[in-house]
Amino acid sequence: MSGSITVMGLGSGNPEHLTLGSLRKLKEAQERYVRTKEHPVVSWLEETGVRFTSFDAVYEAKQDFPSVYAEIVERLIERANQLPEEQEIIYAVPGHPMVAEATVKLLRERCPAEQIALNIIGGESFLDVAFVRLGFDPIEGFQLLDASDISAGTFNPRLHTLIGQVYDEFTASDVKLSLMDIYPDDYEITVGHALGVEGSEQVVTVPLYELDRVSGFGNLSLVYVPANMDDALRIRTLDRLHEIVSILRSPGGCPWDREQTHQSIRKNLIEETYEVLETIDEDDPDHMREELGDLLLQIMLHSQMEEEVGTFSVFDVIQELNEKLVYRHPHVFGELSAEDAEAALRNWDAMKAEEKRRKGIEPERLSALSGVPRDLPALMKAYKLQKKAAKVGFDWEHIDAVWAKLEEEIFELREAVKMKDLSEQTLELGDVLFSVVNTARFIGVDPEEALSQTVSKFVRRFSYVEERLHEAGKTPGTSSLVEMDNLWEEAKENERR
Repeated sequence: MSGSITVMGLGSGNPEHLTLGSLRKLKEAQERYVRTKEHPVVSWLEETGVRFTSFDAVYEAKQDFPSVYAEIVERLIERANQLPEEQEIIYAVPGHPMVAEATVKLLRERCPAEQIALNIIGGESFLDVAFVRLGFDPIEGFQLLDASDISAGTFNPRLHTLIGQVYDEFTASDVKLSLMDIYPDDYEITVGHALGVEGSEQVVTVPLYELDRVSGFGNLSLVYVPANMDDALRIRTLDRLHEIVSILRSPGGCPWDREQTHQSIRKNLIEETYEVLETIDEDDPDHMREELGDLLLQIMLHSQMEEEVGTFSVFDVIQELNEKLVYRHPHVFGELSAEDAEAALRNWDAMKAEEKRRKGIEPERLSALSGVPRDLPALMKAYKLQKKAAKVGFDWEHIDAVWAKLEEEIFELREAVKMKDLSEQTLELGDVLFSVVNTARFIGVDPEEALSQTVSKFVRRFSYVEERLHEAGKTPGTSSLVEMDNLWEEAKENERR
């Protein structure tokens, strides 16, 4: 067996708050280590003759905090393994060992596997002092966050929020930017330095935008964001959106929203999707933001309908999406690699096939054309089906054969038109369009995108014709084809300039 490790909390910084038991144990210890000497209690203890070996040099040698913490734990375990069972290492940390202390978390994970006894002696946490100095009761709702690991999604404005590990102005700036995603720029927040340490404590309340302009950030600094029940502060959160949609669908909500079903708003989902596409084509970010919101509403409504009958909620949708994204990107979240987009796509397809096997579906027995949505617009559907067929080798070897097939289909369409058989004309026209899609695919052009650009060009040029006719006091209906054709050519010429 190895020696044991006892982790001891040094408290928030006031030596008077160190317990007699902890002080006695420190004085009697044969080996004492401290994560950092940058703590008021350490200085006081050394003045009384209690000496420590610190890990401050590790901070200088490593590039990031996770590496620092891993190295400290490695050294402690290595030393414990060199000692006899009856000997103990004291490892002292600021505050309480179980509050925001990453090295203790790592020790608790590793010591059992190393057969090293781990003991933990508490200490006054910075939270104890913060509750008193900042004047709030955590039972009202409270969250503790690490400044190095926050984003807009971690904040809940309805909870009192303490952010620890705000070591310097750069970290404070990152915290400020994350908070600004939720809170107004002038929202009042409080910075606390060395809370509870006589002669060093500072408490400053400033508007959020001034957070990183406060001086004095260090190892004993934190940021306090008061709780606020104003729904305006939650207006950027998914929780608030979920709440609003559930209210709209509730008995006391909107009569129209309550009456809707999956089928009744099915067309809305399609329409909103195309409106988003329009904003993409127009390169209009402001309009795109609005239309993406309208599309998201459709997703929320469909999810809410299922939540009401107990099948799933929008949070289940998000969970499944997150799991799928992680699983299908093993070159990002796993051990595989992908040197280019084609390799990434191969990984994606392989993981999709594996998902099917887990569901009891044998991908090898599925049609090569499976997986194309039934209700896709015909042009897009033809393109996807052809791509799937080409993947398994059902494709022309050279573009000359593609041209020949297109010319053959056009000839057959002409013959059908001569016969004046509407049914035959429809079939032959479909063959021509299918061949055009095949041509587009063969040359690497998305036919939907190509046709969309042509439609936009037609609308732009025809609008020019209408504007010029209007200036002359005319309309297309009162103008000759020659006049309109001349203006059309004029519009084309203007585009070339």
